[in-house]
Amino acid sequence: MMSTVRLAFSPAPVHVRTARLVGVAVARRAGVAEELLDEVRLAIGEACTRAVALHRQYGLPDLVQMEMSDDASYTVRVIDRAPIEAGLGLTALPPDELANESLTDEALTVGVGFALLAGFVDDLQVRPVDVGIGTEVRMVWPVGK
Repeated sequence: MMSTVRLAFSPAPVHVRTARLVGVAVARRAGVAEELLDEVRLAIGEACTRAVALHRQYGLPDLVQMEMSDDASYTVRVIDRAPIEAGLGLTALPPDELANESLTDEALTVGVGFALLAGFVDDLQVRPVDVGIGTEVRMVWPVGK
């Protein structure tokens, strides 16, 4: 039986911890292996921190959305509402520009977040949202029911 849990929170760093806790609890219930739960916690934290940073950088009051489902696998989607070029562009910057001190902490968080996520999650997709403005970060882990 598939279940979906949705969570929406204001773009404040303090809410990332709650999103991580909920994400890990749902992962555990879905049947994600115990040895993968740290990876789940870290990845959800990075994806949510990235979304919060983008919302703050652009002054967006929109809620950050997180959706977790456990069909044949455990899937987490984190959705921000920042302009696409903001959400996807920083990873393409050359290293010397990443070292440029004019980058804000939020901009740096966005770029570093993708690098960390790629290290945590084997099945990672980052794409524009289906409707409206924003980016969806989709992460998938196996479940062993």
